[in-house]
Amino acid sequence: MSVKPLWDWIVVEPNAAEAKTSGGLFIPDSAQEKPEQGRVIAVGEGKFVEEKDKNGKTKEKRFVKTTVQLGDHIVYEKYGARRVSVDHREWVLVREEDVLGRFA
Repeated sequence: MSVKPLWDWIVVEPNAAEAKTSGGLFIPDSAQEKPEQGRVIAVGEGKFVEEKDKNGKTKEKRFVKTTVQLGDHIVYEKYGARRVSVDHREWVLVREEDVLGRFA
């Protein structure tokens, strides 16, 4: 893939939805839930964070690097993801703040 996400956005290849229940019944495509986990394909550099003083005025801006890495298997917020289709493949874009965790 040749897309480079900006700021703290992450491109994820979602896991395939379960097509069969544990009891052996097949689930039609229309009833399958979209998975909220997948493998990281591309990662943005990070984002600027503003630190404010007691009065709410910006005292400093600093750049915070993204901690998620290529190849990580992550779980993300269901409603924080944006699904896009490129070349007949589905990708998910999430912000780092919507990543709930990494699988070890």
